[in-house]
Amino acid sequence: MASVRKILGWASGSTGPLIGLLLLCLYLSFATDSFLTVRNFLNILDQTTVLGIMAVGMTYVILIGGIDLSVGSVLALSMMVMGFVAKQLGVPLGFAMALGVAAGALCGLVSGTLITYFRVPAFIATLAMMSIARGLASMITDGQQIVGFPLWFNDLAIVRYGGVLTATVAAMIVIFLLGWLFLRFRKEGRMVYAIGGNREVARLAGINVRKATLWIYVTSSALAGVAGIVLAARLDSVQPSSGFTYELDTIACVVLGGTSLTGGSGGIGGTIVGVLIIGVLRNGLNLLGVSPFLQQVVIGVVIALAVAADAFRDKAD
Repeated sequence: MASVRKILGWASGSTGPLIGLLLLCLYLSFATDSFLTVRNFLNILDQTTVLGIMAVGMTYVILIGGIDLSVGSVLALSMMVMGFVAKQLGVPLGFAMALGVAAGALCGLVSGTLITYFRVPAFIATLAMMSIARGLASMITDGQQIVGFPLWFNDLAIVRYGGVLTATVAAMIVIFLLGWLFLRFRKEGRMVYAIGGNREVARLAGINVRKATLWIYVTSSALAGVAGIVLAARLDSVQPSSGFTYELDTIACVVLGGTSLTGGSGGIGGTIVGVLIIGVLRNGLNLLGVSPFLQQVVIGVVIALAVAADAFRDKAD
């Protein structure tokens, strides 16, 4: 097990969540007839694409000891920018998608600048951006949704190439892989851990902490923009209310995967486990016929237990 963790770059805290995921899958395999099927597993992957993509950026943010509460609203803003530019201004959809992601990245640039150069606490800066982005998303179309995109766009989330993966799931897998490779093999990835471990020591070691922090927030928001495009493809529409509370789910995925909220430990491998835990849990609760209201309670309890375990682990270290 230790050698596997070393290869994947997981934190030691990821072992528990991985075992928890396996036990959850084992229980649901016996509790329901339709859980342990290829079709259901592919459905889980489809349902986790949005959270999975955002969780990669959030992993970087939390690894440096930061927090980003704006990703759900940035997702909505990116969707609305794409939809407005494509439908109202007649810009080709491919270019409109790029503009949507760019709008997300711009939000991250503003948040990152407030945090790094104006010394605004990350919690406050991203909370402000959450409100700003949500307001702008609603202003673009006066709160109205936009529908009717080209068929090929919706097919990105529907057509299974080779009978297995949709384009949106493939995009999530590629982002997972690139995120893991960056942390594992690039010196900039090691800088992320150094900043999370001790910002002052990282600065004295020659790391440009401000620049690195700024670009991490830009990356997080840009990936939220990508997730917004993916969600638009799944829904075949865009609406300013999209992404509500997604920031909490995204943080939960990262923490469930063993990344410490204090920064410096964790990784993409653990985040993948966290994303799958949330996805499998929601899927299983649906298959068991659990009320949506009770599902919120169950997931909230799981998040609380994950944070408590993270705090206990930090004290033990």
